[in-house]
Amino acid sequence: MAAPKIFGIVLAGGEGKRLMPLTADRAKPGVPFGGGYRLIDFALSNLINSGLRQVVVLTQYKSHSLDRHISQTWRLSGMLNAYVASVPAQQRLGKRWFSGSADAILQSLNLIRDEKPDIVVVVGADHVYRMDFRQMIDAHIANGAGVTVAGIRQPIALADQFGVIETDPANPQRIAAFREKPKDAQGLADAPHEVLASMGNYVFDADVLMDAVIRDGENDDSDHDMGGDIVPDFVNRGEAFVYDLNHNLVPGATERDRFYWRDVGTIESFFDAHQDLISALPVFNLYNAEWPIYTQQLNMPPAKFVRDAQGRTGNVVDSIVSLGAVVSGSLIERSVLGTAVTIESAEVVDSVVFERTTIGAGAVVRRAILDKEVVVAPGAQVGVDHEADRARGFTVTETGITVVGKGIHVV
Repeated sequence: MAAPKIFGIVLAGGEGKRLMPLTADRAKPGVPFGGGYRLIDFALSNLINSGLRQVVVLTQYKSHSLDRHISQTWRLSGMLNAYVASVPAQQRLGKRWFSGSADAILQSLNLIRDEKPDIVVVVGADHVYRMDFRQMIDAHIANGAGVTVAGIRQPIALADQFGVIETDPANPQRIAAFREKPKDAQGLADAPHEVLASMGNYVFDADVLMDAVIRDGENDDSDHDMGGDIVPDFVNRGEAFVYDLNHNLVPGATERDRFYWRDVGTIESFFDAHQDLISALPVFNLYNAEWPIYTQQLNMPPAKFVRDAQGRTGNVVDSIVSLGAVVSGSLIERSVLGTAVTIESAEVVDSVVFERTTIGAGAVVRRAILDKEVVVAPGAQVGVDHEADRARGFTVTETGITVVGKGIHVV
């Protein structure tokens, strides 16, 4: 029997309002992450590492930098019909934008019809995780499922933050109910303190997916959402199955980071995900060479650490420093520095600094996110006095994270 032909669809059309101001000038999947990556690199790396070679990225809002990143980074061999292609909203069904993730697929059905796959893998573009989709596809085929939903175990106390999958006691792989952010979630039979949360990743037989989104498009009462409308329809017909990430074995994964998954949809989760990277035994390990996270290979020199003008050597601890960065006599603790960052005799603690940002001598940056090309003047402070930060127009979250938008000069 011939191996099934697999087609990948990455949903990258969301606005990312909860990540403002980081999404003021870019699509959410294009937001920098972990120094030299973009959020979308994690979804694409998982698909490519899983053996998929035909992948489209459906884009919509503020997609220029995302489209450029895909075109410059994700170049596969056309000789083997391998590609990662960015596809903007084409308005094939009228002059309208995507009205939901299911509608995005409906308006892009020509891509599936042209490629004629047997199976379609649909994933989100803004989650940080590792996953071998081949194993999920094998489970989907074995179950004869209409749709298979990837689920990850989460504490039951967090159930009201996720779409929660409840399984059939007679068949733990069959989905009995799919509930959005329930307040009264039931724990798993083998782990009463846990629930299965949807990861936003799906496997469909191609003809089944096409039929589902066409029917959904004819329903005026639908929100045209994959998780909110398409999956519950399959659940009602008894054709939805779950794939527990606990069964997924990624080469090179450690027990500490094997089941890591984070939806970085808010400033707090984005900040916390960076903190997960920097410990000696990271909660998410970027250094797994057996399942690499790919991104653009920049023509930049290595990072450099030098004494400052007074001869002080500085100290960099529990931090990630990217290519092209120059750190002069500074204290850097529990922080992630992007490419070509320059820091002169400053203090940067518990912070995320995007590319080409400059921090001057005597400046202090604490518990902050600085977007690209920010200039922090000598002696200036960010994240020290929250009222002063708000008065200057910076975003300060309820948990005390200060966010400075792209290109701002902090004086």
